This record gives sequence, structure tokens and C-alpha cells, in this order.
Amino acid sequence: MSRRPERNETPLERDDRNFQELLQELRVTQTGVQMLFAFLLTLAFAERFEDVDGVQKALYISTLVLAMIATVMFTAPAALHRILFRRGAKREIVEVSSRLASTGLVFLGLALTGALTLVVDVVLGRAPAIVTGAGAFLLCCSVWGGLPHVIKRHAEQGRYDGTSAPPRSPRPARKRDGRRP
Repeated sequence: MSRRPERNETPLERDDRNFQELLQELRVTQTGVQMLFAFLLTLAFAERFEDVDGVQKALYISTLVLAMIATVMFTAPAALHRILFRRGAKREIVEVSSRLASTGLVFLGLALTGALTLVVDVVLGRAPAIVTGAGAFLLCCSVWGGLPHVIKRHAEQGRYDGTSAPPRSPRPARKRDGRRP
């Protein structure tokens, strides 16, 4: 396993830093999931909603519930922190909040897949919707799940130590005028 540079910080400082990093991550995802949830809430009141079939309505309700669960998972760390504020539970808050955020990503991936599948089903039909939904699901799994594992494996094999950008293939040299040969 590769050796990571040590930080000169106390366990409490590490917990504070980890919580701040988690909050930054949540700020990015919360906005998106809340927009998705709001979009889904308005769909039922759209004029064309009466035209959707039973499968589309079931997909809509499922996706709406998934988006709501994702929203709860991503906002739970704030509630957890607020309730446990100044109770000496920072480590527990960080650990539980991290698990909540990871769970939220799972539900967000499913909600994004469902929303995309629903829209494609209404616009293009069932077969393209299934293909598109499967592609969206695979993309979320690959980028949010697979990519971190690949980077972790590279780090454990000593090919990437986390202190610099991952190794890249060399690019051809540029001529004086900035063009490539």
C-alpha cells in the first residue's frame, strides 16, 4: 500500500476538516437533487400528465419517492449536526453523515435513471427509454462507484499516491507557433 503524507492535525481537527469536506460535497449534490425533486413534483400537475400510461405513472411515483429519499439522505447531515451540536459527537456525526451521503448517491442515481427513463418513454417510446435508462444507470455506477475503486486500486499498488495528478500519457510537443506536429 502506498504511503500517504501525514497531516499535522489532531483527531478533532481531522474530524472538523472531514466534516467541512463532506459539507462541500453535499452542497453540490443537494442543489441538483432538490431541483430534480421539484421538477418531479410539478410533473403531476402538467396538462399532458393525464396521457401517461400505467407503467409511466408507476415509474413517475417510484422516481418521485427515490428523489425524496435522496433529498432526505443529503439533508440529514445538517439535521444530525444541529441536534448533536456541542455534544462531543463530531466523529460520529462525520461517520454517519458520510454513510448518509453515500446512501443518498445510490438513491440519486436511481432517481436520475428513473427521471430520464420516464422522459424518454414519453417522448420516444418504451424501447428507447429502457436503453437510455440502462445507460444512465451504468454511467452512475461507473463514475460514482467504479472510478473511485480504480483510483483506490492504483493508489494501493503505488501507481498513484494521491499527492499529484494521476499519471497521464505524454502529449506530443508543440511547435513554436503553438500547433502540434
